[in-house]
Amino acid sequence: MHFKTLLTTCLLSSLCIAVSAQDNSADSLRRDFGRMSVSSSRSTGTPFADTLDTENPGVKVILFSNGTFRYVKDPKAAAESKVFTEHWDTRAVNPYHEEKSLPDRFSLWIVDTLDSYCCPNKTRPSSQFGYRHGRPHQGIDLPYPTGTPVYAAFDGKVRVSDYVGGYGNLVVIRHANGLETFYGHMSRRDVESGDWVNAGDVIGLGGSTGRSTGPHLHFETRYRGYAFDPAWLIDFETGTLRHRLMRFRSWYFNPNSRYVMTEEDEDEINRGDEEQKKLAEEKAKKEAQARAAAQRATQKYYTVRSGDTLGKIAKKNGTTVKALCRLNGIKETTTLQIGRRLRVQ
Repeated sequence: MHFKTLLTTCLLSSLCIAVSAQDNSADSLRRDFGRMSVSSSRSTGTPFADTLDTENPGVKVILFSNGTFRYVKDPKAAAESKVFTEHWDTRAVNPYHEEKSLPDRFSLWIVDTLDSYCCPNKTRPSSQFGYRHGRPHQGIDLPYPTGTPVYAAFDGKVRVSDYVGGYGNLVVIRHANGLETFYGHMSRRDVESGDWVNAGDVIGLGGSTGRSTGPHLHFETRYRGYAFDPAWLIDFETGTLRHRLMRFRSWYFNPNSRYVMTEEDEDEINRGDEEQKKLAEEKAKKEAQARAAAQRATQKYYTVRSGDTLGKIAKKNGTTVKALCRLNGIKETTTLQIGRRLRVQ
């Protein structure tokens, strides 16, 4: 067997066995995995020796020259997702002008096992999300010397690369989960609209363009046009992504929110989700019981007397012998016992 084919088969077999072994505790594993923090990393620049296909056309295996490998998403396949066509505007800061409000509760996978993450800058933010001087500040400011490389936080496609008013040189990247990250005030932009970038790719250089009082990076996170505090996702002082899976409430999306998610908050949301599920199940059960009661109320029964036949009973109750047999699960030749109750309607 060819080496590439053999290696791909072994890798996929190992993955399938691992997934199969975990099927029974999938929900628990998903929750535990979602809570895992993710360290910031950038490509080491190790040249790759080859790329292998897998059974999933959207996933490839990259073989590196140092003998290591990793699964990656195929950018061409990922870029075909409708998330990169709907509300796609290469100039507007917010293309979701007519978008409906967000649901009260929803979850968002930030990265999975095939995604990577890179902290824009491991540092203490110089200005937080919220109101500043009476105006909403919809991102976080990170100290960033002019000329310092600016890195993409996640894999995605560049939607905007332009000089935009107070943002100065701005790059907006949309990611496969619908999240968008903003990088403002750069001195130089190194990507164009439509470019695919991976986490850790250099997209420009730090600067102080636009409405800025000094060199820094203005970093925003938005979901379907709604800005939220980037600190929910990233602990900038350690550089780690707080969780792989984030659970949101609609009221988090306002400049007054000072919320940073904790495991206790996730537990509360999980409990709320379970409560909603139980309420829905109880409602469905009550509705089923009500339907059954209504059906019983319309049912009519007849008690067999001496001399009765199916034909006589059918005639008395305005029905047919076939209907009586169907309603009672009997045959036309069934012997009727005196005192037996037959459903006639």
